[in-house]
Amino acid sequence: MLPIPSRFFVTSGRAASKVSDLNAFDAALTDAGLSEQNLVYVSSVLPVNIRQVKWQELPMGAITHCVLAQQRGGEGEMISAGIAYGFRDDGRGGYVAEGHMNGTGRALREVLEWKMGEMAKLRGIKFRKIEYKIEELSIPMDHYGACLAALVFMV
Repeated sequence: MLPIPSRFFVTSGRAASKVSDLNAFDAALTDAGLSEQNLVYVSSVLPVNIRQVKWQELPMGAITHCVLAQQRGGEGEMISAGIAYGFRDDGRGGYVAEGHMNGTGRALREVLEWKMGEMAKLRGIKFRKIEYKIEELSIPMDHYGACLAALVFMV
């Protein structure tokens, strides 16, 4: 039998580094509380009866399935990354959309709204409510930057 998540939480982080964009990404993972996991990126379906919980510390080295949006950049850039998620109004689960861009969190929210609208249109459904988790970062001079948002699944 395939594992079906029963819970999820949403988190985000951002950081800058003078060393590299990878180090900035690692620091953003630390900010989000995900730097000690082995992340496995998955697509965007919320199973029936899944429930959202508060952020939880996960065991070091855990194989951690998540929908992850990330954006990295260089000095002087404005970057953003985020997710939108919502449950179908018919009670049959839900969906997650991820996005990232060189631009503001406000602009990214518009893109995520459009993506969720397209997902609903394709499936002929409506969402009860759509939630957003978006990070933006104006990267300082002489730095690299990264921001991320994640929806983390738990069995």
